[in-house]
Amino acid sequence: MTSPMKSYDLSRLTVLIVEKECPMRALLRQVLREFGIHRIHEADTPESGFQEFNRRTPDLVLVDWCPEFDGIGLVRRIRTDGNSVFPQAPIVMITAFGETKRIFQAIDAGMNEYLVKPVSPSLLYVRIVSVIDNPRPFVRTESYTGPCRRRHNLPFAGVDRRRAGPTKQAAAATAPVVAPVVAPAAAEAAGGEAAQRAKAA
Repeated sequence: MTSPMKSYDLSRLTVLIVEKECPMRALLRQVLREFGIHRIHEADTPESGFQEFNRRTPDLVLVDWCPEFDGIGLVRRIRTDGNSVFPQAPIVMITAFGETKRIFQAIDAGMNEYLVKPVSPSLLYVRIVSVIDNPRPFVRTESYTGPCRRRHNLPFAGVDRRRAGPTKQAAAATAPVVAPVVAPAAAEAAGGEAAQRAKAA
């Protein structure tokens, strides 16, 4: 027996759609309105998307990615550009790319959730709820900026202290450790901003 899907009041959210195709933007806008979201803004290029992002400071960004549309570049810019007003903004990438390597490419760019076209209202809702229910710490390192990727079971480069013997533990204690910098306020904003504006019905 499947558990019922959670229901949220999403009416206070502001969403930015950055999508190349006008029909797709119209479809997403219609679906979002059915969810009760009415503060919806749009852009049809990554450049105008970044400008609109800084102008509106949305709670959620839906980003297209295709060969003629550099959605990955926009995600990286939102995360790392010095002019980005809200680097921790939750981002859902909506794309026709379904290959695993593409998904990991998007993860490495800093997206929160991934949705393959064609988009169904139920799956989009699941992705939005996931951002609200599962806010992740926001991480800044020299090689990565974005939501913590640990839930994807990426390989851990350190010593497993639960299995390592005394010799390995001693070596680990003297080895330099480079830890990601997690900003507590940003960690809340990465999903908490949306969570604060979406109250469980």
